[in-house]
Amino acid sequence: QVQLVESGGGLVQAGDSLRLSCAASRRPASAYVMAWFRQAPGKEREFVAGITQSGYNTVYADSVKGRFTISRDNTKNMMYLQMNNLKPEDTAVYYCAADSRYGTPTMMVTRYDYWGQGTQVTVSS
Repeated sequence: QVQLVESGGGLVQAGDSLRLSCAASRRPASAYVMAWFRQAPGKEREFVAGITQSGYNTVYADSVKGRFTISRDNTKNMMYLQMNNLKPEDTAVYYCAADSRYGTPTMMVTRYDYWGQGTQVTVSS
């Protein structure tokens, strides 16, 4: 099974940018649909963005469209989330997830088989 490790979180001010990274190991990242989710204190985990195995197709939550960009580099077994114009409501733990099925990334938490440990993103106003 694939192992996922996130990095790149931190404390930033509103309007700043961050890039999160997700490193996949033990299995090739190219075998998985991958996605980013986030969970704020007291809230349910929510979908942020997803990307197909090839990287050609992406899906975004409405709340991040136009600000966040998901990408992947299968040659390096890496996935990324470029986050621009960050807002305080983006504050959450961000998780990398992998789905072994082929197709369009789903927004459903339960469809993802593997998860990273999360990285904290805090945006101050």
